[in-house]
Amino acid sequence: MRLNGLLLSALLLALPASATEDLLQFESAEQQQLYRQLTAELRCPKCQNQNIADSNAVVAVDMRNKTLELVRQGQSHDEVIDYMKQRYGDFVHYQPPVQLSTIWLWLLPLLAVLALGVTVLRRSYSSQSAMADDADIPTDQTALAAQLQAMIDEATSASRHQPKE
Repeated sequence: MRLNGLLLSALLLALPASATEDLLQFESAEQQQLYRQLTAELRCPKCQNQNIADSNAVVAVDMRNKTLELVRQGQSHDEVIDYMKQRYGDFVHYQPPVQLSTIWLWLLPLLAVLALGVTVLRRSYSSQSAMADDADIPTDQTALAAQLQAMIDEATSASRHQPKE
């Protein structure tokens, strides 16, 4: 019984959140789709990495309202994006333009991949040269056995020639 009461209260609390989006009226399905696309594509200046559709910050609410107004006026996707960039800066769009101030955003991944490639090539080259050095060591079992026997003989003959105290 208590669980039913908790589930009912959770359901009642969730209803106003889902009803807010139903209040938005659009002239066509294209306008509604454009609005949803724009609110998912524009970044909240306060929340940093959250789009304005998911943010409840005051600036995000203002941006959603302005986006709705511009879409209802019949402005295109690019016109709304340009308006928001002009008002809030390039940061509000998740795809910043290539400029002198943002060039590092575009070059940093390229430089990271290049550094990784150089590191992989160096390591593979050093491992190949180490394998070449190892190739000088005889790998034939009989040659290894002969070298081992020679070392044993040398050690035993050296121990026989040492004076005992």
